[in-house]
Amino acid sequence: MQGLNLRKAVFISNYSKTVEERVLFYYNEKEHVAYLKGVDSLYTKSNSYSNQLYTGDWFENETPQVVVGYEISRKLSLGLFDFNNGLEVYSPKPGKGIIDNPDDAFNKTTLQPVGIYAINEEIDNKYVFCDIIICQKLLEYKNNQISSIEFKKKNDITDEEAISELNAIYKNKGDFKTRIQLNDALYKMLNTENLAIYLIFTLVIIIALFNVIGAIIMMILDKKKSLNTLFNLGTEPKTIKSIFFWQGSLMTIVSGLIGVTIGLLIVFLQHSFELVMLTPELAYPVRLNFLNVLIVLATIFALGIIASRIASLS
Repeated sequence: MQGLNLRKAVFISNYSKTVEERVLFYYNEKEHVAYLKGVDSLYTKSNSYSNQLYTGDWFENETPQVVVGYEISRKLSLGLFDFNNGLEVYSPKPGKGIIDNPDDAFNKTTLQPVGIYAINEEIDNKYVFCDIIICQKLLEYKNNQISSIEFKKKNDITDEEAISELNAIYKNKGDFKTRIQLNDALYKMLNTENLAIYLIFTLVIIIALFNVIGAIIMMILDKKKSLNTLFNLGTEPKTIKSIFFWQGSLMTIVSGLIGVTIGLLIVFLQHSFELVMLTPELAYPVRLNFLNVLIVLATIFALGIIASRIASLS
């Protein structure tokens, strides 16, 4: 019934059922613990993992094929289409009681890697994707038992609108989270990184503005005779000081606008032509945020005006 309601949802364009659990991967005497994530045939329509392949192909449905993260493949020295050595997966059997034979404590299956995806180090070290039926059998799940449903909202729809509709469909019995909320540690790290970069470049700008102060002071010393002439003609000292203040401010504003324009051009070129690549298939991600542009301009102008005021008062 809820599946029919989801098909009629106004704000949801696609959804996919998933099963995931932490398991042990073993390959050529190397082991690694990560999440095996089983997804259905609609997953590629609701998520972009299949578009982030570093090499190989996305797995075919109802087959033992898997797609692994780049970091996992590196740690296991994993090769693709190696039919002599499969990727062994071990999952603890559900239930209670004493284990007499360690071999009976785990469910085991052998999977065949056919693709490697590359997004970022944290995600690349976390997930191995396979068909949902394979994952359900390994974990001894029922056919209708899943871990979560992943939704893709339609364009121009806010997260709040989509979650409100899902709560109405599931009668507030579900727990719905956005991608940012699911990866809050990653996004907090990225936000902290942005703040650190902003503070570092602000320090660089402050150091560079000492050159502006020095240039204005040297100009004052160079024009000392001309300034004395203006002073003798009756020009007030505050007027003379304002000349150098506006000159320093103009230098800062013009240079700031030129620098930001060059930065915007670089972002446009990277976004359009993918000049810098993280991997052979993945370009360095860039996104233009006009709020960031305004913050940068405001910082440059404010510091430049302060530096010009200090220099003009000397």
